[in-house]
Amino acid sequence: MSNDVMIEANGLSKYYRMFAATEDVSFTVPKGQVCAFLGPNGAGKSTTMKMLTGFLAPSAGSAKIGGYDVASERLQAAEILGYLPENGPLYPEMTPASFLKYVGETRQMGKEDLASRLEYVQEKCGLGSVWGKTIAKLSRGYRQRVGMAQALLHDPEVL
Repeated sequence: MSNDVMIEANGLSKYYRMFAATEDVSFTVPKGQVCAFLGPNGAGKSTTMKMLTGFLAPSAGSAKIGGYDVASERLQAAEILGYLPENGPLYPEMTPASFLKYVGETRQMGKEDLASRLEYVQEKCGLGSVWGKTIAKLSRGYRQRVGMAQALLHDPEVL
């Protein structure tokens, strides 16, 4: 990874037939920098984020996370990325505790590390009072907190 660039977009474009959802988006975010992605509705913010995270293939351009090309090294990029999509996938029949344990296991976190990180995200995301309730019974705000806990769980280099 050159110069500790953590996020790199180079000429990202996404076309739907004749409509350009994004066109030639380029920027870098160095390690340690906080970056906000702002714009009006329909400006292509969500589309760009989906391309940066590998959820959507660009029509043109490339994206790198931590030096990993999102198209050809998606798994390596995902290992260092914590991402909370607009409508994050939550399993309504699970509890925050069981869902986050499942997420940690799918990320192949070790038992001790997972236990420690579960305790950390429970505290930092304020989930103690709902830890054992099913996600279906949680308010939208608490569901967002569970999603944030999922993004933080593996202590990602890029959030």
